Amino acid sequence: MKKSRLAFFAGVATLGLALAGCSGGGSGGGDAASGADSRGPITYVQGKDNSNVIRPLVDKWNAAHPKEKVTFKEQSDQADQQHDDLVQHFQAKDKGYDVVDVDVVWTAEFAAKGWLTPLTGKLKVNTSGLFDSAVQSATYNKTLFAAPQTSDGGMLYYRTDLVKTPPKTWDEMMSMCSIAKTAGIGCYAGQFAKYEGLTVNASEAINGAGGSILSKSGAPSVDSADSAKGLSAIVDAFKDGNIPAEAITYQEEQGRTAFEEGKLMFLRNWPYVYSLAKTDGSSVVKDKFAVAPLPGASGVGASTLGGHNAAISAYSDHKATAKDFIEFLTNEESQKYFATKGSLAPVRTSLYDDADLIKQLPYIPTLKESILKAVPRPVTPFYPAVTKAIQDNAYSALKGDKTVDQALKDMQAAIKSAGS
Repeated sequence: MKKSRLAFFAGVATLGLALAGCSGGGSGGGDAASGADSRGPITYVQGKDNSNVIRPLVDKWNAAHPKEKVTFKEQSDQADQQHDDLVQHFQAKDKGYDVVDVDVVWTAEFAAKGWLTPLTGKLKVNTSGLFDSAVQSATYNKTLFAAPQTSDGGMLYYRTDLVKTPPKTWDEMMSMCSIAKTAGIGCYAGQFAKYEGLTVNASEAINGAGGSILSKSGAPSVDSADSAKGLSAIVDAFKDGNIPAEAITYQEEQGRTAFEEGKLMFLRNWPYVYSLAKTDGSSVVKDKFAVAPLPGASGVGASTLGGHNAAISAYSDHKATAKDFIEFLTNEESQKYFATKGSLAPVRTSLYDDADLIKQLPYIPTLKESILKAVPRPVTPFYPAVTKAIQDNAYSALKGDKTVDQALKDMQAAIKSAGS
C-alpha cells in the first residue's frame, strides 16, 4: 500500500480520533480491556456465505471447543446492508456481535468510533506471513484493529469457447465485442449499480487509465484528463452497447448469474465466482471459462484491493475466545479451505506458491498478480461520504445525466468536502 496515496485521509483519521477524545477509539465504544481473559460462547457475524465455507469451519471449531461454541449469524449478500447492520448493533452496544467480518474499507470508520477492540497486549495477533496490504487494511492509527481474513482482487472472467487469448488492454477487449454480438450475448459487465461495487469499478477504470482518486501528496486528484479517459471508457461502452443496458443494475451476484447463464462473454468480478461457476448445477459455462488480469489502458489494469477482516467487538464479553477464533480463521489450514472451497483469496502469501493449491485453482497466480497490483481505497473514518461521492457521480455519468468532465469535477469537490 502506498502511504503517500493515503496521506490526505491519514490526517483526516487523526482528526477524527482527536475529536473522539481518545487515541485508542472514539466515544461510544465499549471497554476494550473488559473480557480480555474471559472465555465462553460467542457469535460470529458475516455476510451471506454463498459458497458454504463458514458453516463447516464453525462446526469444526465447535467440535473442538464445546464450552466456547460459536454461533454464526448470516447477513445479506449486499455490502451496504452488512455495513448498516453492523453500525446499528454497535450503536446499540450489542454484546451479541462478538466477532464481526468487516470490509477492508470499514476498519478505520469502526475503529475511530471505538467499536473495535485493539489487537494489542493479551489480544495481540501474529501477522507475520500475511500480505502487507491486508495487514495495513486492518490497521488504523498505527494500531491493528482486526485480523486479515481474506484478501481480494478483481479478475476478468472470459469465455474460452469464444475467446482463445484474453485481452491485455481495454481497447482490445472492446474490439472483441463483435464476437459477443455474433453469439447473441452481452460483451462485458462489472458492478454498476449505485452501491460500493460501483466505487470499486469506477476506481479501477480511473486507476487503470493512469488517473487516481488521490494524488501522491494525498490531495483529491480525480478531476484529471487520465481519470476522464478511464471513466469515459465505461461510459462509452454503455452508450454503444458493449456493456448491456441491464448491467446498470448489476451487483456481484447479478453479474455472476448472467455469466453462469451464458449471457456474457467477459465479466469483472471477485475470485469467489470461480468456484460457483465451476460447480453450480445451473452453470452452463463450468467447462468453458478462464480468468485473466483486468485489462487497463496500456496493459494489466489496477484492481481495487478488496477483502475482509475479522474484528472483535468492543462490547464482547468473551474476548479471549474471540481472539482464538479469529486466529483459527486465519491459520494456514482454514485459509487453504477458504481458497479451495470458496475460491476466496488467502491472506497468507505462502499459499500462492503451494503447488497443490495451484493445481486445484489454476487462477491463483493471476489472483496474486491482481492483489500485488491492487490500489487501496482511501482509509478514512469518513469513508461513507467518500464512497458516496464516487458512486453518485460515476452513476450520473453512466446514466448520461452528467458529462464525464462534470461528474469528475463534482466528485472531486465532494471528496474534498468529506475530508474537510
